[in-house]
Amino acid sequence: MLILQRRVGERIVLSGGIEITVTEVTKRGVRLAVQAPRGVTVVRGEVHDAIVEANSHATESQNELFDAEVFPEGESP
Repeated sequence: MLILQRRVGERIVLSGGIEITVTEVTKRGVRLAVQAPRGVTVVRGEVHDAIVEANSHATESQNELFDAEVFPEGESP
């Protein structure tokens, strides 16, 4: 993990044309502006985690349905 210190107006540039600029610093937090190409998805960390968890649950449910269809009750792989 890289830890950087930036002031308002300073930016961080990532590969792929992604720029993060510090726009405001207050007692409550830091406001960032993210500029990225149209094809790059940008979401907050907690939103990303919720998506990953939902996808994981969906995959587990799908696997349970598959196992029930392929291996009738009482049989196992």
